[in-house]
Amino acid sequence: MSTLTDPPNESFRLSMLINDTRYRSLTFQVIAAIVLALCIWYLGNNLIQNLRAAGLNISYAFLGDSAGYDINQRLVEYDSQSSHARAALVGVLNTLLVAFLACITATIFGVIAGVLRLSNNWLVSKLMAVYVEIFRNIPVLIWIIIIFTIMTAVLPGPREFRGDDATSSMLFDAFAFTNRGIYTPLPWFQNGIFESASMNWLLVLAGLGLSWVAAHQINAWANNKQEATGVRPKTLLPVLAAWLVPFLALTMIMGLTWEYPELKGFNFTGGIKVGGPLIALWFALSIYTGAFIAENVRAGIQAVSKGQTEAAAALGLRPRRVMNLVVLPQAMRVIIPPLISQFLNITKNSSLAIAVGYADITATLGGITLNQTGRAIECVLLLMLFYLTASLVISMVMNVYNASVKLKER
Repeated sequence: MSTLTDPPNESFRLSMLINDTRYRSLTFQVIAAIVLALCIWYLGNNLIQNLRAAGLNISYAFLGDSAGYDINQRLVEYDSQSSHARAALVGVLNTLLVAFLACITATIFGVIAGVLRLSNNWLVSKLMAVYVEIFRNIPVLIWIIIIFTIMTAVLPGPREFRGDDATSSMLFDAFAFTNRGIYTPLPWFQNGIFESASMNWLLVLAGLGLSWVAAHQINAWANNKQEATGVRPKTLLPVLAAWLVPFLALTMIMGLTWEYPELKGFNFTGGIKVGGPLIALWFALSIYTGAFIAENVRAGIQAVSKGQTEAAAALGLRPRRVMNLVVLPQAMRVIIPPLISQFLNITKNSSLAIAVGYADITATLGGITLNQTGRAIECVLLLMLFYLTASLVISMVMNVYNASVKLKER
């Protein structure tokens, strides 16, 4: 008869870091991290030594100096006496603005083109194929220049709106389409709660955020009710009320009114000006990236088994509802990962704005400010930090959305 006992605890030895599989991978990871840190330290130290030898030093004090140049398209107050930091902020906001607008419209173009490319209608399918092949195979810079040139050549100048024999007129006396840009009415508050217009709009956005939460809670309540009883209560009116009532009440209290553009002197004044460079860059990025998104959408739809479509059709669903309720929700799991890359490409391709004079972050901080101050290293480091941060934030948000739509296994 024998007795089984636990093996004695083996004492740790340094040789186990290599020979023991429990510690080997950790050892190599630590070594790789040390080597990487040494490389970064060497490059940084080399940069500092070279700058010191050249009589230079890294300093960001220039950001407080007066910029001395104007920026036409801006979302915050700015003039030529503002600081370089303020000019960089204007560039950051302009970059985010065009990237945000282009991501939305490119997604719309791409989804429509991708779905229509699989249409049974031969003509529609081939037209979408031509759109994809033409726009994705020509560099986006060329499209930006083409659209900007056409816009400035075709649209009338402001002087053509002047006089009794004017050859052009405003649309609904509110919108002016000129070769300098599009002028639209500007909403503003007569009795704003805050003195700053930006703070009043932030208050409205906060109200819309609360409306979204209320609408989400209503839908969640309807889903629970449907799971419990099999009957889904009607939520259209409560959801509309959740969105509209707070917004209308808030805007009425603050006295929402509109400022219309007027032709004074040589140009329109008042209202909102959407400059020609912004429109050209926005539209070019949208149609160019939309062609790539269309292919992603087509691949995602084709990845869904035809049996799903046939089963939905056998239940009596119409083709449009089959696409909206069955195919697209499943295709999203395939579409979202490459869509993240396309959004990142839009953000980075917006740096081509300088070709048409749009003041994005590359044109302000990486262009005029860099040339005026000679602080190339500081400006380039800030540019890299901005694009890296923007890309990581976009990637994080889209990955969160991708995780929310992925298949939930029980």
